[in-house]
Amino acid sequence: MGGVHTTAFGMQRTDEELVARAITGDSGSFNQLVRRWERQIYALAYRVLGREEEARDVCQETFLRAFRGIKGFKGQAKFSSWLYRIALNLCRDWIRKERRSAVMTPLDADGEAPLPDLTVETAEARTVRRDLGRLMTDAMATLSEEQRTTIVLKEYHGLTFQEIADLQDSPLSTVKTRLYQGLSVLRKQLRRKGVHGTATLSAVPTASLMARSHRKVVNLDR
Repeated sequence: MGGVHTTAFGMQRTDEELVARAITGDSGSFNQLVRRWERQIYALAYRVLGREEEARDVCQETFLRAFRGIKGFKGQAKFSSWLYRIALNLCRDWIRKERRSAVMTPLDADGEAPLPDLTVETAEARTVRRDLGRLMTDAMATLSEEQRTTIVLKEYHGLTFQEIADLQDSPLSTVKTRLYQGLSVLRKQLRRKGVHGTATLSAVPTASLMARSHRKVVNLDR
């Protein structure tokens, strides 16, 4: 989950280097971290909550809290993991405050931002992918918050089991159980809808989600 930034002289700065500069008060370095990670944080919030407006709010608040608390960041975990923890806590707070489960919405609904690769995608393939996306979204909505979040972190964001366990403050075995049980439920739900064989999470359309998240949602210069 790490990242680097290329300077005008061709040198690349890691998250750790940018964090070190941000801790000394270099707001420019922190803004580089924002630009690097805002897509992922927005996508995480959207996938957990299923609401665009709330996901933008969570993304905004995540970076505001990170900006205010950057001097207290000790580097025990990766900066990205720290951001993920802040975002997940904000998502949980929203869900508990609303006293309801997240309302899942299709990841590629009609009328939303166009997919960037439509020039090489047939209309039939696009329809199949959208239909599968809606079916997967409906299936994800049947999972518990813990199962859904675990699947999102593992399958969409590529975190390791240990990273997820650290984020969720759960034993490694619990995280693995949540993932396998959640995936089992998804397979059963999809089979009931007539989806069999090789259909997997990777088939769920996410390009439009990332296109929407490309809009600037955080501006610490204001």
